[in-house]
Amino acid sequence: MRVLVVEDEIKMAELLARGLREEGHAVDVAGRGEDALWMVRATPYDIVILDIMLPGLDGLETCRQMRASEVWTPVLILTARDAVSDRVAGLDTGADDYLVKPFSFSELVARLRALTRRAPQERPVTLQVGDLRLDPAAHRAWCGDVELDLSAREFALLELLMRRPGQTLSRAQLLEGAWDMAFEVRSNVVDVYIRYLREKVDRPFGRDSIQTVRHVGYRLREDG
Repeated sequence: MRVLVVEDEIKMAELLARGLREEGHAVDVAGRGEDALWMVRATPYDIVILDIMLPGLDGLETCRQMRASEVWTPVLILTARDAVSDRVAGLDTGADDYLVKPFSFSELVARLRALTRRAPQERPVTLQVGDLRLDPAAHRAWCGDVELDLSAREFALLELLMRRPGQTLSRAQLLEGAWDMAFEVRSNVVDVYIRYLREKVDRPFGRDSIQTVRHVGYRLREDG
């Protein structure tokens, strides 16, 4: 997933970003609601983690303005307030879920997975295309009965392709989905990682599932 963390406490933001990146996600960070608004309008995030107590535009108003702008990205609100009225206020502004601080990181990640499965596009618990299977929660993938040894970036690319079998994804779409803004993008980084992925997914099994579409990008065959 590509995640936007909106948190003004630097230490908390760094902890969340590091943990989510270790899970294989691309993460951008904003410290203010105003910054978060232009970022969600410019970038197709899979989910937004939004703290309520922000300087300037608070989390509730940020969420309200996102929905007013027809940005429907799932929003998980973080709050130190555990009163029912506060939780109701967050949900009524357009948030999809909330988590009260302090919280378990494993619960946060589980809630993110649940939210993205409820997003407008279908997101099943386990992906399968032909004999390729991928479990985002367990961070495991298989070709037939053979488990694949993938790096976090390779796993993220394979997941993007498996969510849209038969659909050509441009290099820009793959960059947006698997790399965050902090990454220093090189012109051929997508091609390099696609080559790594083919070495693990295709070549050992004598297959050609990841196809190049000249001058456009890459696609995964619908039959895997």
